Amino acid sequence: MSADTRAKLIEGSLAALRAHGIAGVSARTIAKEAGVNQALVFYHFGSIDQLLAEACRSATEARVAAYRKRFSAVTSLRELLDLGRDLHAEEREQGNVTVLAQLLAGAQSDPRLVPAVSGALALWTAEIEQVIARLLVRSPIAELAEPAGLASAVSAAFVGLELFEGVDEPAAASAFLALERLAVLAEVVDDLGPVARRALRAKLRTRRS
Repeated sequence: MSADTRAKLIEGSLAALRAHGIAGVSARTIAKEAGVNQALVFYHFGSIDQLLAEACRSATEARVAAYRKRFSAVTSLRELLDLGRDLHAEEREQGNVTVLAQLLAGAQSDPRLVPAVSGALALWTAEIEQVIARLLVRSPIAELAEPAGLASAVSAAFVGLELFEGVDEPAAASAFLALERLAVLAEVVDDLGPVARRALRAKLRTRRS
């Protein structure tokens, strides 16, 4: 029964975040969404912050695991972008990107949420970094594009696009289009002949030095 109640509270906290935002989350709203007494929030988790931290961690682990096979099947940057589009649409429809965005907002003023939120982002970033590193291993741009930093930028971009779409959907669509063009450019670079690839590598080294 205890495990069942904890699970209900975790789901209730996520539902409360989707419905009310971080500012509207309380023991009362969580308990209402979970269908339990609000005193159980403190009995099982000690505080609302600890409950939100656990909900953030467990929910992100489950969502990342759900996409892991699809990440491992990606064979090009364009496929990675297509998967990113699908992921964004699915997570947005389920309200999961909204949850993460709300927790990010909460962490700006509540340092107790920072470890959980940064850890959740790190889970997504680690998956994306593995794909990028694998795709760029033989590419001339591998010397310029650092996988860890690029993966962090991609993760941050997808959270930002969720917020962007709410106020300017055409601009968000334009951002996706820009990413598609970068993926096409990477494909063009990968298709260069050996002489051109060597010249490009030399130019990139010059720019970096």
